[in-house]
Amino acid sequence: MKQTVHFTENRLLRATNPVKLHLIGGGGTGSRVLTALAQLNHAMTALGHPGLEVTLWDNDTVTEANRGRQLFTQSEVGLPKAMALVQRTNRFFGTAWKARDHRFDGEAHAEIGDIYLSCVDNVATRFELAQWLHQLEIADYEQQHPAYWIDFGNGRKSGQVILSTIGDIPQPDSEKFITVSNMPFVTEAYGELLRQSEAGDDAPSCSLEEALRQQDLFINGALAQLGASLLWDLFRNGMTHYSGFFLNLGDFRAQPVPLRPVP
Repeated sequence: MKQTVHFTENRLLRATNPVKLHLIGGGGTGSRVLTALAQLNHAMTALGHPGLEVTLWDNDTVTEANRGRQLFTQSEVGLPKAMALVQRTNRFFGTAWKARDHRFDGEAHAEIGDIYLSCVDNVATRFELAQWLHQLEIADYEQQHPAYWIDFGNGRKSGQVILSTIGDIPQPDSEKFITVSNMPFVTEAYGELLRQSEAGDDAPSCSLEEALRQQDLFINGALAQLGASLLWDLFRNGMTHYSGFFLNLGDFRAQPVPLRPVP
């Protein structure tokens, strides 16, 4: 029986310049995703790939409640999260990544990315991003167009990471595999589930104790590591059999989402 796979867009594997990646959100998950991306970038460049050029977007500032769960230091309290995280990453890994200390606004940002990663804590922002990416999907860009959107989302002890294509990704002819050129947006595949979760409390926490009542200590880090591994597979193996996963730390279960052939 043939396996179902998605082959990574060829121009990203054979890139001559760093792959442009926009990371939207630098909170509990996004801060850890940034570190994972730096590790991934280091491995990619060691293997001869140009690596990643990351821009982090976050309009929040570091509070005392962020310390511990989001790994900020006392000296960073009061600083813009994006600036604190990117400066720290650049110093440690020798990168020249960019920080934007305001809300992501695609309309005001002319530089189109190759990959978008969202680590946001409200449903409305996901639907806004999906609408903007859909506009890019149908636009006619001769030189560059976005390829993938990876969305990270979580509750207190559970979460998910969903990989989507932005339009169709051309797939090679294969006698061994069934290839999938399009993976739907998280807002299309799980829109109703997202709307049901909208009733959750996403208000800022005033203390670490309050923050831990909203999100458990290790859910963000676990999602970040597994989600970065999904991105690593796209570059290292040039393919994936999965469009994401669901994770539950309550009973230590991870459930992959296998690719399904398009009817």
